[in-house]
Amino acid sequence: MDKRWVLKKQGDENIVKHLSEVLNIDLNLANLLAQRGVSTFDEARLFFRPSLEELHDPFLMNDMHNAVDRIEAAIKKGEKILVYGDYDVDGTTAVALVYTFLRSIYSNIDFYVPDRYQEGYGISYKSIDFAAEQGFTLVIVLDCGIKAVEKIAYAKEKGIDYIIADHHRPGDVLPEAVAVLDPKRPDSTYPYDELSGCGVGFKLIQAYTQKHNMPFENLVQYLDLVVVSIASDIVKITGENRILAYYGLKIINTDPRPGIEAILNVVGINRKVSSIVDDSDYIFNKNLTISDLVFQVGPRINAAGRIESANNSVSLLVAENLPMAHEFADMINNFNTERKDLDAQTTLEATEMIRDNNEFQRARATIVYNPSWHKGVIGIVASRLIETYYKPTIVLTKSNGLITGSARSVKDFDIYDAVDACSDLLEHFGGHKYAAGLSLKPENLDHFRKRFEEFVDANITQTMTIPEVEIDERICLNDINKKFFRILKQFAPFGPGNMSPVFESENLIDTGSGRVVGKNHLKLEVVHKDIRGYPIPAIAFQQSEHIDLIKQNKPFNICYHIEENEWNGVVNLQLNIKDIKPMNEEDQHYAF
Repeated sequence: MDKRWVLKKQGDENIVKHLSEVLNIDLNLANLLAQRGVSTFDEARLFFRPSLEELHDPFLMNDMHNAVDRIEAAIKKGEKILVYGDYDVDGTTAVALVYTFLRSIYSNIDFYVPDRYQEGYGISYKSIDFAAEQGFTLVIVLDCGIKAVEKIAYAKEKGIDYIIADHHRPGDVLPEAVAVLDPKRPDSTYPYDELSGCGVGFKLIQAYTQKHNMPFENLVQYLDLVVVSIASDIVKITGENRILAYYGLKIINTDPRPGIEAILNVVGINRKVSSIVDDSDYIFNKNLTISDLVFQVGPRINAAGRIESANNSVSLLVAENLPMAHEFADMINNFNTERKDLDAQTTLEATEMIRDNNEFQRARATIVYNPSWHKGVIGIVASRLIETYYKPTIVLTKSNGLITGSARSVKDFDIYDAVDACSDLLEHFGGHKYAAGLSLKPENLDHFRKRFEEFVDANITQTMTIPEVEIDERICLNDINKKFFRILKQFAPFGPGNMSPVFESENLIDTGSGRVVGKNHLKLEVVHKDIRGYPIPAIAFQQSEHIDLIKQNKPFNICYHIEENEWNGVVNLQLNIKDIKPMNEEDQHYAF
């Protein structure tokens, strides 16, 4: 699939020069800082060394006083408290965080995660009835509930108070809960609106400890849960999230809770590896990154709720010792294997459905439906289909008499708005700009499909339909050295809002070692065609179609990440190539 290369706006020249001088760093690195909104030495210091002291006062969040007061009253009166959360990673980490904290100071407490298949997303009537029958009078809801207006009214009739701690976009009316904590409230007074659901839960316990003069250091142990939620829910790693993620990764790489340690053990991840590089004094410390959490830890925590019950995920995360945690980790790893099989089979069936239908291929959006597909993998399948067809996508199945689906989007297209435009045809929906969930009655499917396609056709631009590679800057390969990379690593943690920088280098050739490895990957050593320098190893995954260009010794341009590659105890810098384009003859005069 062809990709558009888009060079980001470069930093202000004066700011870049100033940062380069005061920080004693390469101009290219100074430009990366300027692109990320850094313009002074102090701002750079906070960027490279995030401080927990810079976290916002939790009481700036609307209704936080009400939430803390109600928890205090419940504890004082000995009420039963139920901690409730969504069945995905963000929800289960949030439940584990708030439940574990409150359990450390109060015993009359339990947790509840709804069944994906029997209860669906959000607050369920079944859970309200359960709370009433079991005598719970306060329910703390995490990572959902912001649209549960009717259900909160139903709960009030049963004498149950609710605190809602969510981060999703609210509807026109807020539920009449005791407190509605959501930085995306239209009347929000909180200075940062990109917290994860678990992040909002963290602000709740931060507020409680702050009011009770409990040491803030007591909260640091919970940041491993927060960073897993930040990574898995793909929220921005900027501002407050950057601080929480930075310290959360420190916990995971030094002293994670037993549940996370057990997952790492099951996956076979060693948290630290030290070796000497090229007989120098440069020590390689292989710490887990946001990417490791996204691809290794998050999917396993998610798998329990997709295949069986997300209660297993919470039980894993609240386990008090490693042997207990391993029982749940082994079970969840098996669920993840089953999930991958279902994912692959469903993706194959959906792809065949699109391939065999000309109307699907012509449409500006992809909507596929099979009542037998497993509800637990349809969101993953939607993402897989975007990788192939690059269109706003909805994958639908049938569950409890309703058609239910997951929606995913392409860059710059707001799929939440597209789903919202069809809200009169839906039973319920919710989500973000790039991901949403929905359900509808079977008789509304054809009308929904038509309306959704019309909205996409009217609002998507041609540019949005072509995958984009956003390039931070063009550099010469000779600028890449160990000092450059050592500073570049300090830009982490990487994620939305601070993605791992993508560089472009032009007029390159392979030194002659270029070959196809694995099934479809390219292994190269690249240098500038007309500039003397040392060749740099490079890997281009799933790009073997360029082998003829490489073998013909024709110059080409690449865009890439810079990373470390460890092999047999030796660590070298390597380029991870995102895309390759032949260089036009008229541009081959390019020089740095």
